[in-house]
Amino acid sequence: MDQEADSFLRQYEGSGTQRTYAYTLVDHLRWRVREGLVTATISLSDLQRYMGAVGARVPMPFGEPWRVPPKRPYGADALKVAAASLKGFYLYQCVRQGVNPALREALDVRRLPTQPDRDRALLGHVVTSMPANPLTPAGRSLRRHPKMLPDGARPELLNEVNTARDAMVVTWLSDTTLRIGGLTGLHLVDLHLRDNAACGECRSPHAHVCHRGGNPNRAAAKKKPEWQVQDGVVIGGEIYRVSPAMISSYFAYMTTEYTRYATGHGMLLIQLHGPRIGEPWTADAARGMLRRAGRRAGLPGRIKPHQFRHSTMGGLLDASGNDLLVAKEAGNWASMQMVDEVYGHPDQHSPQFVAALNTVWGEEE
Repeated sequence: MDQEADSFLRQYEGSGTQRTYAYTLVDHLRWRVREGLVTATISLSDLQRYMGAVGARVPMPFGEPWRVPPKRPYGADALKVAAASLKGFYLYQCVRQGVNPALREALDVRRLPTQPDRDRALLGHVVTSMPANPLTPAGRSLRRHPKMLPDGARPELLNEVNTARDAMVVTWLSDTTLRIGGLTGLHLVDLHLRDNAACGECRSPHAHVCHRGGNPNRAAAKKKPEWQVQDGVVIGGEIYRVSPAMISSYFAYMTTEYTRYATGHGMLLIQLHGPRIGEPWTADAARGMLRRAGRRAGLPGRIKPHQFRHSTMGGLLDASGNDLLVAKEAGNWASMQMVDEVYGHPDQHSPQFVAALNTVWGEEE
């Protein structure tokens, strides 16, 4: 790896941020080589030109296309990540090498705080300025409506999967808001599938999703709450309630496939075929399984793990009468505000919605 990038990324050793920034920097450094630029000579306009080449709208010509098919331009979120990684990288290198003070000054700017900035700050009333990034694309990105599973997807997928492990994955994703990284990163010790488990943190059967950076399949939970092992019992992490169907699918998998192939690594999901049989199963392999099962079932679109999370959250909100607190706790979200922003969309076919429209239209049902 490039020595400059390597020294910068060491600050994020073992984190998901390190992997994300590494992906962005590899692309940028390749572009920089093509343009004949180095840290000491690159300017803010060059960086803005690069942002335009990867998908941002910039008021300048950005030269030859860079991300050509089959690569696609970055989306709104990826552009924000690229802007953050480039600002951090060049500020770090300009200070470390003592070069390019003009670029350092252009990147090290601040702005007035907004009300959300003050709300997030511990002492928001005394905040007078916030860091700004001149590379971040202008304009506010609108949050899209989350993409749900097609109607009836769960039974159709369960009819098409080929193994007890795959059926367990469909069931666990359907009955919780687990992310695929958290599910494929589970260890057997994380599962407390009985009432009144020794951890004392949940009376009902549950699972502890713990962030581990050293899993052999490279799977890791997104959130990183503190966790520890006391007297052989996992305590902390994200706690997810487990349904009876999830427990049944777990025992079906453990008694038919896991005990036959597992190699003693202690992780829950394992490979069942190929030269690495018995080794931990990866998140990419789980995504591929869902995609193929959805295709065999004739479901529209591409089935992705995150669709299960969205569908479960939508169901929780409907079942709780749009109680944001219940949905937040059941879905392990950081705040009710986030739940409201992402999932707080009215059902246009609900009786309340139809009645309100009929009232405005002056019509009777």
